[in-house]
Amino acid sequence: MFVNRRDVQIQWGHCDPASIVYYPRYFEMFDDSTSILFEAAGFSKQDIVKRFGLVGIPMVDTRAKFYIASTFGDWITIESRVESIKRSSFESRTRCTRARRWRSRRSRRACWSDIIRMIRAN
Repeated sequence: MFVNRRDVQIQWGHCDPASIVYYPRYFEMFDDSTSILFEAAGFSKQDIVKRFGLVGIPMVDTRAKFYIASTFGDWITIESRVESIKRSSFESRTRCTRARRWRSRRSRRACWSDIIRMIRAN
């Protein structure tokens, strides 16, 4: 499947008082990286939502493992890939490395939430 990599410098706002990345910030970076992955493939999140009448792309399942802390000023590489695309959902994986050493990784399943299914459900 399609893979996208981007380098990110850890900013002060990503960190807790100990100067290590506060774990919810990783999820923000991971979600941004998934959106950037779709854009690199030619589909911006806004275009997908508009074109297919989606009301959003909510997460159904997400998991993360953290191996080595990243600190203020570190440069990390975030690699995102779509593992599968199904009729109503997709699965993606994201991993974060620095100097080729794993910092964290995440798996995610999200669904395509469309207006018609929501109307029919109500």
